[in-house]
Amino acid sequence: MLSFSIAVFLLIITPGPGVLSTAGVGAAFGKRAGFQYVAGLFVGNNLVALAVVSGLAAIIFSVPAVRNIMLVLSVIYLCYLAFRIASAGAKIAFIEAKSQPGFLSGLALQGINPKAYAVNTTFFTGFAFAGDALLEETIIKFIVLNVIWVPVHLLWLAAGIKVKEMELSPAIQFRVNMLMATAMLVVVGLAIYNLL
Repeated sequence: MLSFSIAVFLLIITPGPGVLSTAGVGAAFGKRAGFQYVAGLFVGNNLVALAVVSGLAAIIFSVPAVRNIMLVLSVIYLCYLAFRIASAGAKIAFIEAKSQPGFLSGLALQGINPKAYAVNTTFFTGFAFAGDALLEETIIKFIVLNVIWVPVHLLWLAAGIKVKEMELSPAIQFRVNMLMATAMLVVVGLAIYNLL
């Protein structure tokens, strides 16, 4: 279970559409909008996890054409995000929103977020620790996932709010972007690995 908890933390904290957009909402619209957005992401992530656990995602992805289309679109989307981050130069590249997103925006994002499917598939199909007690293990995994998920996303929200207030040097902002872009490419690798 310790390895599961560590994997949850590492896979959730790495930049993906959810956490980067959370930081962007915090930077652009503040705490209240950020909390509404994170609430939508939270519900959406749990719906994705239920789709994975129930097998619905597996049924959808079992159709080769759908699976291949989703894989290609997911990889393109994640590579695009990594490129946007890496090419932002000396301005920290949180994903910016043009209008104030709310609960429904967060919910919708998780439905199309390829990282959410890849990560939840990894969590619920790997890291067995309860033997034949699959229901108990699944419940524990949901609890652990959410206990880690919520503070990590609130941390990204706080980071978005705080970074906007700070005046970081261009060199530091560039290094942060390179780190986030590299982490995004690792997410691409995980998505490919889990969908193949």
